[in-house]
Amino acid sequence: MLLKEILSSIEVTAIHGDTDIDITDVVIDSRQTSAGTLFVAMRGTQADGHDYIQKAIAQGASAILCEHLPEEISASTTYIIVRDTEAIVGEVATAFCGKPTEMLDLIGVTGTNGKTTTATLLYNMFRRFGYKCGLISTVCNYIDGTAVPTDHTTPDAITLNKLLGRMASEGCRYVFMEVSSHSVVQHRIGGLHFAGGIFTNLTRDHLDYHKTVEAYRDAKKGFFDMLPDDAFAVINADDKNGMFMVQNTHARVVTYSRQSEATHHARIIEESFDGMDLEIDGRQVSVPFIGRFNVSNLLAVYSTAIAMGRTAEEVLIALSALRPVNGRFETIRSANGVTAIVDYAHTPDALDNVLATINEILRNRARCITVCGAGGNRDKGKRPLMAQSAVRASDRVIITSDNPRFEEPQDIINDMLAGISKEDMSRVVAITDRREAIRTAVMMAQPGDVILIAGKGHEDYQEIKGIKHHFDDHEVVQEAFGA
Repeated sequence: MLLKEILSSIEVTAIHGDTDIDITDVVIDSRQTSAGTLFVAMRGTQADGHDYIQKAIAQGASAILCEHLPEEISASTTYIIVRDTEAIVGEVATAFCGKPTEMLDLIGVTGTNGKTTTATLLYNMFRRFGYKCGLISTVCNYIDGTAVPTDHTTPDAITLNKLLGRMASEGCRYVFMEVSSHSVVQHRIGGLHFAGGIFTNLTRDHLDYHKTVEAYRDAKKGFFDMLPDDAFAVINADDKNGMFMVQNTHARVVTYSRQSEATHHARIIEESFDGMDLEIDGRQVSVPFIGRFNVSNLLAVYSTAIAMGRTAEEVLIALSALRPVNGRFETIRSANGVTAIVDYAHTPDALDNVLATINEILRNRARCITVCGAGGNRDKGKRPLMAQSAVRASDRVIITSDNPRFEEPQDIINDMLAGISKEDMSRVVAITDRREAIRTAVMMAQPGDVILIAGKGHEDYQEIKGIKHHFDDHEVVQEAFGA
């Protein structure tokens, strides 16, 4: 594609060189540069791309998109100056990739909890309806059944547009995508056309990046502010921030609720560890999901499918056939009647929701033993809150490692223990080794007890000092049950 075509809708401050040249790739990592490449110099949180312009040119970059000219200029290189490279990289990426979202119906899901479940269930549902679909999620990306590994909830703008381009070229009709708060603030979704957006809920998370809850909330709202007037916005009316999200949206607003008046409503008729009987908009349906939080997730899926033109009857039939997402309230049972639940809950609110569900079903007939930790190099303020949530709703608690990253595991555990009172410490054990912590929980458990293993869910690794070591909670608990 010609450089001038890529820049046709971009506000440019100055151009030095020829734009009538062919661009074969667009990159933000100088190590990926080769002949014919447009290198976008972005100011990241860890490094400034402007420091790598000469390296990109040495590796063959034909053009540089930057905020200021470098001191050393190459006569054979074109330089495009813009005010903010991060703000326009999405538009550059989508132009280079042929504007793929003009050929797809892209549905974005944002919120603190429930994004993965909601996006994945919609992807599975519409594939059941016979459509080719794409999924962009925390667990894995899929192009109509073909897995594409992922490292971020929302990829960078260039990776994202290339993935969407593949989905469009392979005939996908719908794409369901998790939209993180980081991706909104960092303009990773800039230039994309969304057919719809979904808001699940908002609680404390990512304050290491956003600094305040208000800034985190406003980042989520920014997604709905950008929705076009031909899109829909499906909103959880039970969340106090729900209607705030759509104050300035141009999209058609649809609401869902378990507790109040809304476009769509649901309630639990009966529940067990095997599933729930629900009433949705006056119709009954049985689903193999558990918990009020999953009622909200399923209602978000139902409301979105209706907004996309499906009938209530076909949506309910599809809901009854869907299964829980990997690492989201997954149950594993031992031969002697102990139930282990593996869940991704990694915020205080998510942990509260999962434990509330377990205790509602147990009704004091057996004990709840919780194994949990907190991630390193993330919001430290939620660590004592996580411990408090665990202690408040569990009979025994084992505090352990999650993904310590570059922190010392014991330091993270100490931060969590600081939130527990002296009286409650008698029910708490700290075991740094996560494998040993899970084994200890299994040894503590008696028939009928439930063990919640929270924090990592679908992850099959433990990140320590920059290295991802294989570790899967499912495997560890199954080994412990077998032993």
